This record gives sequence, C-alpha cells and structure tokens, in this order.
Amino acid sequence: MAEDLIRYDVLVQEALRGVVRKVLTEVAQAGLPGDHHVFISFDTSAPGVRLSSRLKQKYPEEMTIVLQHQFWDLIVSDHGFEVGLSFGSVPERLVVPFSAIKGFFDPSVQFGLQFDPGQARAVAEGEAAAAAAVPAPADEAAATPVPGEADAGSAAVVSLDAFRKKT
Repeated sequence: MAEDLIRYDVLVQEALRGVVRKVLTEVAQAGLPGDHHVFISFDTSAPGVRLSSRLKQKYPEEMTIVLQHQFWDLIVSDHGFEVGLSFGSVPERLVVPFSAIKGFFDPSVQFGLQFDPGQARAVAEGEAAAAAAVPAPADEAAATPVPGEADAGSAAVVSLDAFRKKT
C-alpha cells in the first residue's frame, strides 16, 4: 500500500472535531435544545488542558463531563472550549482544547464520536505550535466513565477506524 502523504486520518479527525466545535458554539449561543445533553471525554494530561489540581489528582488521565442543566459561561474558540461546572458542590473552570477530546456523545439522539488518542496528541502538538455515564444530577456536573461504557444502549459511535481500509 502506498504511503498516505496527505494524511487523510488527520484530516478526518479535524473534520469530526469541527462537528464538536459547531455543536458547542450553538450551545454557547442558544443553550441546549430539547432533551439534548452531551458527554465529553478528554485527556486530562493533554497539552492546553487546564483544571484544578484537585480534579487533576482525581482524574490524572481521562475525565468525562456532562453538559446538561448546570453549566455556565461556555466559551468556544477555534482551538477549544472553556466551561464552568460544579463538582461536589465546588465550582470549577475547565479549559479543554478540541485536540484533547477523546469522545463526544449525545444520548438523547444516540449520537457519538470517538477520536483516536494518537491523532489527538499529534493535533494538539500542531495547535500548540500554531497558537495555544450517568447523567449528572440537576445541581451539579458529573465526572463519569467513558459514555460508551455506561448506558449507551445501541448508540452508533463513529470511529476513524470505521473509515480506514482493512488490509
């Protein structure tokens, strides 16, 4: 097989992260419509991720947040998002680059995206060089296991591997 000099795998990852960016931008502007809510899993050790030392100690590798009822000040940029959430009744501010996201899931419509962690690291390094599942209770956000492991039912998760040619 010929070497992929175009890097289609990276292009697909970037395009799928664009879906997350678009959804979060709309949520920041108009809120979550209907029953929609999203689980976002991310690598807590990825470049550009900012969270309190308390959360970093509790979730040294990966964390899943839920944007549903109790979140505030969602700000979306070209490179990531910032959001206020409450963990154990303690307000926290998280900064998450899109390149750190490992999974995105909306159980209300059984839609999910899963990202290749290796590609996430490659994209994060590129961005840094260029610039910089249980639903949560109504009164706080939850840090939960990866959404696909909890109550995903028959959710269709789109993975980059689904697009790769099998040899």
